[in-house]
Amino acid sequence: MKTSPHVVVIGAGTLGLCTALSLVEHGTRVTILEAHAIASGSSGRSVGVVGTQFTDPFDIVLRVHAMRRFREWESLGLQFNHIGYLRLARTPAQMNLFARSVEMQKEAGLRSRLYPASELRQLVAHLSTVGLEGGIFGPDNGFLYPHEMCNFLAQKVRARGGEIRQSCKLLGVRRRSGAYVLETQKGVIEADVVVNAAGAWAPAVAELFGQSLHICPERHEAIVIHLDPPLEYTMPMVMDLVNGEGTGLNFRHDKRGELIAEIHKAASAAAEDPDNYNEQCNDASKEKLAELLLERLPDLPGARLGRGWAGLYPVTADHRPFVGVLDPSQESLVTAAGAGGYGIQLAPVIGQIAADWVRHGAPVSVPGAERLSPTRDRNVPRNVPLSLGSFN
Repeated sequence: MKTSPHVVVIGAGTLGLCTALSLVEHGTRVTILEAHAIASGSSGRSVGVVGTQFTDPFDIVLRVHAMRRFREWESLGLQFNHIGYLRLARTPAQMNLFARSVEMQKEAGLRSRLYPASELRQLVAHLSTVGLEGGIFGPDNGFLYPHEMCNFLAQKVRARGGEIRQSCKLLGVRRRSGAYVLETQKGVIEADVVVNAAGAWAPAVAELFGQSLHICPERHEAIVIHLDPPLEYTMPMVMDLVNGEGTGLNFRHDKRGELIAEIHKAASAAAEDPDNYNEQCNDASKEKLAELLLERLPDLPGARLGRGWAGLYPVTADHRPFVGVLDPSQESLVTAAGAGGYGIQLAPVIGQIAADWVRHGAPVSVPGAERLSPTRDRNVPRNVPLSLGSFN
Protein backbone atom coordinates (compact mmCIF):
# COMPACT_ATOMS: atom_id res chain seq x y z
CA MET A 1 0.00 0.00 0.00
CA LYS A 2 1.17 3.55 -0.72
CA THR A 3 2.41 5.71 2.13
CA SER A 4 -0.49 8.11 1.47
CA PRO A 5 -3.24 6.02 -0.12
CA HIS A 6 -6.27 7.42 -1.85
CA VAL A 7 -9.34 6.09 -0.03
CA VAL A 8 -12.74 6.07 -1.69
CA VAL A 9 -15.73 5.77 0.62
CA ILE A 10 -18.96 4.54 -0.95
CA GLY A 11 -21.95 6.25 0.66
CA ALA A 12 -22.58 9.70 2.14
CA GLY A 13 -24.71 8.64 5.07
CA THR A 14 -23.54 8.91 8.66
CA LEU A 15 -21.26 5.83 8.52
CA GLY A 16 -19.53 6.93 5.33
CA LEU A 17 -19.15 10.52 6.46
CA CYS A 18 -17.82 9.55 9.91
CA THR A 19 -15.32 7.18 8.31
CA ALA A 20 -14.20 9.87 5.90
CA LEU A 21 -13.84 12.44 8.69
CA SER A 22 -11.78 10.05 10.83
CA LEU A 23 -9.47 9.49 7.85
CA VAL A 24 -9.04 13.10 6.71
CA GLU A 25 -8.27 14.11 10.30
CA HIS A 26 -5.17 11.91 9.95
CA GLY A 27 -4.20 13.45 6.63
CA THR A 28 -5.57 10.69 4.39
CA ARG A 29 -6.76 11.65 0.93
CA VAL A 30 -10.46 10.74 0.77
CA THR A 31 -13.17 10.88 -1.87
CA ILE A 32 -16.79 10.00 -1.03
CA LEU A 33 -18.96 8.65 -3.83
CA GLU A 34 -22.70 9.04 -3.29
CA ALA A 35 -25.22 7.67 -5.79
CA HIS A 36 -27.79 10.30 -4.89
CA ALA A 37 -27.38 13.09 -2.31
CA ILE A 38 -25.94 13.44 1.16
CA ALA A 39 -28.23 11.69 3.70
CA SER A 40 -30.54 10.45 0.94
CA GLY A 41 -30.59 6.84 2.22
CA SER A 42 -31.35 5.36 5.63
CA SER A 43 -29.57 8.11 7.56
CA GLY A 44 -31.95 10.79 6.33
CA ARG A 45 -34.99 8.72 7.34
CA SER A 46 -33.80 7.99 10.86
CA VAL A 47 -35.45 9.44 13.97
CA GLY A 48 -31.94 10.33 15.13
CA VAL A 49 -31.93 8.90 18.64
CA VAL A 50 -28.68 8.63 20.61
CA GLY A 51 -28.83 6.52 23.77
CA THR A 52 -26.54 4.58 26.09
CA GLN A 53 -29.11 2.52 28.02
CA PHE A 54 -27.91 -0.94 27.01
CA THR A 55 -27.22 -4.10 28.98
CA ASP A 56 -24.17 -5.56 27.21
CA PRO A 57 -20.73 -4.21 28.25
CA PHE A 58 -19.49 -4.04 24.65
CA ASP A 59 -22.55 -2.05 23.56
CA ILE A 60 -21.72 0.47 26.26
CA VAL A 61 -18.03 0.59 25.27
CA LEU A 62 -19.04 1.46 21.70
CA ARG A 63 -21.32 4.23 22.89
CA VAL A 64 -18.68 5.69 25.20
CA HIS A 65 -16.49 6.26 22.15
CA ALA A 66 -19.42 7.58 20.13
CA MET A 67 -20.54 9.98 22.85
CA ARG A 68 -17.02 11.37 23.12
CA ARG A 69 -17.21 12.38 19.46
CA PHE A 70 -20.73 13.75 19.80
CA ARG A 71 -19.60 16.00 22.66
CA GLU A 72 -16.72 17.21 20.51
CA TRP A 73 -19.00 17.96 17.57
CA GLU A 74 -21.58 19.61 19.80
CA SER A 75 -18.88 22.02 20.97
CA LEU A 76 -18.31 22.84 17.28
CA GLY A 77 -21.94 23.62 16.59
CA LEU A 78 -23.79 20.33 16.01
CA GLN A 79 -27.22 20.50 17.63
CA PHE A 80 -27.72 17.69 20.15
CA ASN A 81 -31.12 17.74 21.83
CA HIS A 82 -30.56 16.37 25.35
CA ILE A 83 -34.11 15.30 26.14
CA GLY A 84 -33.07 12.05 27.86
CA TYR A 85 -33.69 8.39 27.01
CA LEU A 86 -35.99 6.08 28.99
CA ARG A 87 -35.94 2.34 28.32
CA LEU A 88 -38.86 0.47 29.88
CA ALA A 89 -38.65 -2.81 31.79
CA ARG A 90 -41.51 -5.29 32.01
CA THR A 91 -39.96 -7.85 34.37
CA PRO A 92 -37.78 -7.97 37.49
CA ALA A 93 -35.13 -9.74 35.39
CA GLN A 94 -34.96 -6.75 33.05
CA MET A 95 -34.68 -4.39 36.00
CA ASN A 96 -31.75 -6.46 37.26
CA LEU A 97 -30.11 -6.05 33.85
CA PHE A 98 -30.74 -2.32 34.06
CA ALA A 99 -29.20 -2.16 37.54
CA ARG A 100 -26.00 -3.70 36.15
CA SER A 101 -26.14 -1.27 33.23
CA VAL A 102 -26.25 1.67 35.65
CA GLU A 103 -23.06 0.40 37.30
CA MET A 104 -21.31 -0.24 33.97
CA GLN A 105 -22.25 3.20 32.71
CA LYS A 106 -21.08 4.83 35.92
CA GLU A 107 -17.68 3.13 35.58
CA ALA A 108 -17.54 4.39 31.98
CA GLY A 109 -18.33 7.97 33.00
CA LEU A 110 -21.95 7.96 31.80
CA ARG A 111 -24.99 9.00 33.83
CA SER A 112 -28.10 6.84 34.23
CA ARG A 113 -30.66 6.02 36.91
CA LEU A 114 -33.21 3.33 37.68
CA TYR A 115 -36.86 4.30 38.10
CA PRO A 116 -39.44 1.91 39.60
CA ALA A 117 -42.80 1.88 37.83
CA SER A 118 -44.30 4.10 40.55
CA GLU A 119 -41.88 6.90 39.61
CA LEU A 120 -41.96 6.71 35.81
CA ARG A 121 -44.60 9.42 35.55
CA GLN A 122 -42.06 11.85 36.96
CA LEU A 123 -40.40 11.58 33.54
CA VAL A 124 -43.47 11.05 31.32
CA ALA A 125 -46.59 12.43 32.96
CA HIS A 126 -48.94 10.77 30.46
CA LEU A 127 -47.34 7.32 30.61
CA SER A 128 -49.42 4.29 31.56
CA THR A 129 -47.34 2.03 33.80
CA VAL A 130 -49.60 -1.00 33.39
CA GLY A 131 -47.46 -4.08 32.83
CA LEU A 132 -44.22 -2.25 33.65
CA GLU A 133 -41.68 -2.99 36.36
CA GLY A 134 -39.76 0.25 35.87
CA GLY A 135 -37.10 1.66 33.58
CA ILE A 136 -33.61 3.06 33.12
CA PHE A 137 -33.13 6.73 32.24
CA GLY A 138 -30.13 8.54 30.79
CA PRO A 139 -30.49 12.33 31.20
CA ASP A 140 -27.64 13.15 28.81
CA ASN A 141 -29.06 11.12 25.92
CA GLY A 142 -31.28 12.60 23.24
CA PHE A 143 -31.56 13.04 19.50
CA LEU A 144 -30.01 14.75 16.51
CA TYR A 145 -31.56 15.84 13.24
CA PRO A 146 -29.98 13.41 10.74
CA HIS A 147 -29.77 15.77 7.76
CA GLU A 148 -28.16 18.43 9.94
CA MET A 149 -25.66 15.88 11.27
CA CYS A 150 -24.74 14.65 7.80
CA ASN A 151 -24.26 18.14 6.43
CA PHE A 152 -22.21 19.09 9.49
CA LEU A 153 -19.95 16.08 8.88
CA ALA A 154 -19.74 16.85 5.17
CA GLN A 155 -18.61 20.38 5.94
CA LYS A 156 -15.88 19.06 8.23
CA VAL A 157 -14.73 16.51 5.63
CA ARG A 158 -14.47 19.20 2.95
CA ALA A 159 -12.70 21.60 5.32
CA ARG A 160 -9.99 18.94 5.76
CA GLY A 161 -9.57 18.52 2.01
CA GLY A 162 -11.94 15.59 1.44
CA GLU A 163 -14.04 15.46 -1.71
CA ILE A 164 -17.71 14.47 -1.91
CA ARG A 165 -19.12 13.52 -5.30
CA GLN A 166 -22.91 13.39 -5.27
CA SER A 167 -25.09 11.82 -8.00
CA CYS A 168 -22.08 9.62 -8.67
CA LYS A 169 -23.22 6.01 -8.59
CA LEU A 170 -20.63 3.23 -8.69
CA LEU A 171 -21.24 1.18 -11.85
CA GLY A 172 -18.30 -1.20 -12.08
CA VAL A 173 -14.94 -2.18 -10.62
CA ARG A 174 -11.63 -3.32 -12.16
CA ARG A 175 -8.27 -4.12 -10.58
CA ARG A 176 -5.11 -2.56 -11.98
CA SER A 177 -1.61 -2.53 -10.46
CA GLY A 178 -2.88 -3.23 -6.96
CA ALA A 179 -5.45 -0.45 -7.11
CA TYR A 180 -9.15 -0.35 -7.85
CA VAL A 181 -10.44 1.36 -10.97
CA LEU A 182 -13.97 2.50 -10.18
CA GLU A 183 -16.35 3.25 -13.03
CA THR A 184 -18.97 5.79 -11.97
CA GLN A 185 -21.72 7.89 -13.52
CA LYS A 186 -19.24 10.76 -13.65
CA GLY A 187 -16.22 8.97 -15.01
CA VAL A 188 -13.39 6.79 -13.74
CA ILE A 189 -11.62 7.17 -10.40
CA GLU A 190 -8.72 5.16 -8.98
CA ALA A 191 -8.58 4.08 -5.35
CA ASP A 192 -5.94 2.34 -3.29
CA VAL A 193 -8.51 1.46 -0.61
CA VAL A 194 -12.31 1.35 -0.74
CA VAL A 195 -14.72 1.52 2.20
CA ASN A 196 -18.16 0.09 1.53
CA ALA A 197 -20.47 2.25 3.66
CA ALA A 198 -23.43 2.07 1.31
CA GLY A 199 -26.07 1.10 3.89
CA ALA A 200 -28.97 -0.77 2.33
CA TRP A 201 -27.02 -0.79 -0.95
CA ALA A 202 -23.89 -2.32 0.64
CA PRO A 203 -24.64 -5.87 -0.67
CA ALA A 204 -24.98 -4.55 -4.23
CA VAL A 205 -21.71 -2.64 -3.88
CA ALA A 206 -19.99 -5.73 -2.47
CA GLU A 207 -21.19 -7.75 -5.44
CA LEU A 208 -19.37 -5.37 -7.80
CA PHE A 209 -16.17 -6.38 -5.97
CA GLY A 210 -17.01 -10.07 -6.22
CA GLN A 211 -18.10 -10.38 -2.59
CA SER A 212 -21.27 -11.70 -0.97
CA LEU A 213 -22.38 -9.47 1.89
CA HIS A 214 -25.37 -10.62 3.91
CA ILE A 215 -27.13 -7.46 5.03
CA CYS A 216 -30.92 -7.35 4.93
CA PRO A 217 -32.65 -4.01 4.14
CA GLU A 218 -35.49 -4.18 6.66
CA ARG A 219 -38.50 -1.89 6.33
CA HIS A 220 -39.42 0.37 9.26
CA GLU A 221 -41.90 3.20 9.48
CA ALA A 222 -42.18 6.37 11.55
CA ILE A 223 -44.97 8.83 12.03
CA VAL A 224 -45.49 12.32 13.46
CA ILE A 225 -47.95 12.67 16.33
CA HIS A 226 -49.56 16.14 16.51
CA LEU A 227 -50.59 17.39 19.96
CA ASP A 228 -53.17 20.09 20.60
CA PRO A 229 -52.48 21.66 22.99
CA PRO A 230 -48.71 21.12 23.21
CA LEU A 231 -47.33 19.35 26.27
CA GLU A 232 -46.18 21.44 29.18
CA TYR A 233 -43.00 19.36 29.47
CA THR A 234 -40.43 17.83 27.11
CA MET A 235 -41.10 14.14 26.68
CA PRO A 236 -37.88 12.08 26.59
CA MET A 237 -37.23 9.26 24.18
CA VAL A 238 -39.15 6.20 25.43
CA MET A 239 -38.31 2.68 24.21
CA ASP A 240 -40.27 -0.49 24.97
CA LEU A 241 -37.70 -3.09 23.95
CA VAL A 242 -35.00 -4.93 25.91
CA ASN A 243 -32.89 -7.52 24.12
CA GLY A 244 -35.73 -8.37 21.76
CA GLU A 245 -38.47 -8.41 24.43
CA GLY A 246 -41.25 -5.83 24.33
CA THR A 247 -43.44 -4.21 21.68
CA GLY A 248 -40.63 -2.22 20.06
CA LEU A 249 -42.71 0.95 20.35
CA ASN A 250 -40.64 4.09 20.79
CA PHE A 251 -41.57 7.74 20.78
CA ARG A 252 -39.99 11.06 21.60
CA HIS A 253 -40.48 14.80 21.60
CA ASP A 254 -39.58 16.41 18.30
CA LYS A 255 -40.90 19.95 18.13
CA ARG A 256 -43.34 21.92 20.24
CA GLY A 257 -46.64 20.15 19.84
CA GLU A 258 -45.16 17.15 18.03
CA LEU A 259 -43.88 13.68 18.86
CA ILE A 260 -42.27 11.13 16.55
CA ALA A 261 -43.08 7.44 16.99
CA GLU A 262 -41.98 4.18 15.37
CA ILE A 263 -41.81 0.45 16.08
CA HIS A 264 -38.28 -0.87 16.48
CA LYS A 265 -39.34 -4.30 15.26
CA ALA A 266 -39.83 -5.32 11.67
CA ALA A 267 -43.36 -6.20 10.63
CA SER A 268 -41.87 -8.57 8.05
CA ALA A 269 -38.54 -10.36 7.81
CA ALA A 270 -38.57 -9.99 4.02
CA ALA A 271 -35.81 -7.86 2.51
CA GLU A 272 -36.83 -4.69 0.68
CA ASP A 273 -35.38 -3.51 -2.60
CA PRO A 274 -33.70 -0.20 -1.68
CA ASP A 275 -34.18 1.03 -5.26
CA ASN A 276 -37.89 0.23 -5.31
CA TYR A 277 -39.85 0.30 -2.07
CA ASN A 278 -42.84 2.22 -0.78
CA GLU A 279 -41.44 5.21 1.10
CA GLN A 280 -44.78 6.06 2.69
CA CYS A 281 -46.19 4.73 5.95
CA ASN A 282 -48.70 1.93 5.33
CA ASP A 283 -52.22 2.15 6.78
CA ALA A 284 -51.69 -1.10 8.68
CA SER A 285 -48.57 0.36 10.31
CA LYS A 286 -50.44 3.51 11.30
CA GLU A 287 -53.14 1.41 12.92
CA LYS A 288 -50.58 -0.66 14.82
CA LEU A 289 -48.75 2.43 16.03
CA ALA A 290 -52.00 4.05 17.11
CA GLU A 291 -52.96 0.90 19.03
CA LEU A 292 -49.63 0.74 20.87
CA LEU A 293 -49.62 4.47 21.61
CA LEU A 294 -53.14 4.31 23.04
CA GLU A 295 -51.98 1.51 25.32
CA ARG A 296 -48.90 3.35 26.57
CA LEU A 297 -50.12 6.99 26.37
CA PRO A 298 -53.89 6.62 26.85
CA ASP A 299 -54.59 10.17 28.04
CA LEU A 300 -52.40 12.16 25.65
CA PRO A 301 -54.44 15.32 24.94
CA GLY A 302 -55.44 16.14 21.37
CA ALA A 303 -53.18 13.51 19.80
CA ARG A 304 -53.63 12.79 16.10
CA LEU A 305 -51.53 11.04 13.48
CA GLY A 306 -49.67 13.21 11.00
CA ARG A 307 -47.37 12.44 8.11
CA GLY A 308 -45.48 9.17 8.06
CA TRP A 309 -42.57 7.75 6.14
CA ALA A 310 -40.64 4.52 5.67
CA GLY A 311 -36.92 3.85 5.81
CA LEU A 312 -34.66 0.83 5.76
CA TYR A 313 -32.66 -0.71 8.58
CA PRO A 314 -29.63 -2.50 7.04
CA VAL A 315 -29.37 -5.41 9.49
CA THR A 316 -27.05 -8.39 9.87
CA ALA A 317 -27.94 -11.86 11.13
CA ASP A 318 -26.68 -11.13 14.66
CA HIS A 319 -27.86 -7.49 14.67
CA ARG A 320 -24.34 -6.13 15.06
CA PRO A 321 -22.71 -4.01 12.35
CA PHE A 322 -20.00 -5.26 10.02
CA VAL A 323 -16.80 -3.23 10.38
CA GLY A 324 -13.64 -4.67 8.85
CA VAL A 325 -12.28 -6.74 6.01
CA LEU A 326 -14.65 -9.38 4.64
CA ASP A 327 -12.16 -11.24 2.42
CA PRO A 328 -8.49 -11.44 3.52
CA SER A 329 -7.50 -11.62 -0.15
CA GLN A 330 -9.01 -8.12 -0.56
CA GLU A 331 -7.57 -6.36 2.47
CA SER A 332 -7.93 -3.00 0.72
CA LEU A 333 -11.74 -3.34 0.73
CA VAL A 334 -13.22 -2.46 4.13
CA THR A 335 -16.89 -2.87 5.03
CA ALA A 336 -18.68 -0.43 7.36
CA ALA A 337 -22.37 -1.30 7.18
CA GLY A 338 -25.26 -3.15 8.81
CA ALA A 339 -25.88 -0.94 11.87
CA GLY A 340 -29.64 -1.25 11.31
CA GLY A 341 -31.58 1.05 13.61
CA TYR A 342 -28.50 2.30 15.46
CA GLY A 343 -26.55 3.87 12.62
CA ILE A 344 -26.81 7.44 13.88
CA GLN A 345 -25.66 6.71 17.43
CA LEU A 346 -22.92 4.27 16.39
CA ALA A 347 -21.66 6.16 13.33
CA PRO A 348 -18.84 8.01 15.13
CA VAL A 349 -17.33 4.82 16.55
CA ILE A 350 -17.95 2.77 13.40
CA GLY A 351 -16.17 5.46 11.41
CA GLN A 352 -13.29 5.37 13.89
CA ILE A 353 -12.97 1.58 13.66
CA ALA A 354 -13.25 1.57 9.84
CA ALA A 355 -10.49 4.18 9.70
CA ASP A 356 -8.38 1.89 11.90
CA TRP A 357 -8.77 -0.89 9.34
CA VAL A 358 -7.70 1.45 6.54
CA ARG A 359 -4.72 2.93 8.37
CA HIS A 360 -3.52 -0.03 10.48
CA GLY A 361 -5.12 -3.13 8.98
CA ALA A 362 -6.86 -3.87 12.28
CA PRO A 363 -9.08 -2.16 14.89
CA VAL A 364 -6.68 -0.57 17.36
CA SER A 365 -8.56 2.27 19.05
CA VAL A 366 -11.61 0.48 20.48
CA PRO A 367 -11.13 -2.57 22.77
CA GLY A 368 -12.97 -5.62 21.47
CA ALA A 369 -13.79 -4.06 18.10
CA GLU A 370 -12.55 -7.14 16.26
CA ARG A 371 -15.92 -8.64 17.25
CA LEU A 372 -17.48 -6.47 14.54
CA SER A 373 -15.39 -7.98 11.74
CA PRO A 374 -17.54 -9.55 9.00
CA THR A 375 -16.15 -13.03 9.58
CA ARG A 376 -17.45 -16.14 7.84
CA ASP A 377 -19.53 -17.19 10.85
CA ARG A 378 -21.17 -13.75 11.08
CA ASN A 379 -21.63 -12.99 7.39
CA VAL A 380 -24.55 -15.37 6.90
CA PRO A 381 -28.16 -14.98 5.75
CA ARG A 382 -30.69 -14.07 8.41
CA ASN A 383 -32.38 -17.47 8.25
CA VAL A 384 -29.28 -19.10 9.74
CA PRO A 385 -29.85 -19.59 13.50
CA LEU A 386 -27.72 -17.23 15.58
CA SER A 387 -27.70 -15.93 19.11
CA LEU A 388 -28.81 -12.31 18.82
CA GLY A 389 -26.75 -9.59 20.40
CA SER A 390 -28.29 -6.96 22.65
CA PHE A 391 -28.68 -4.24 20.02
CA ASN A 392 -32.39 -5.01 19.97
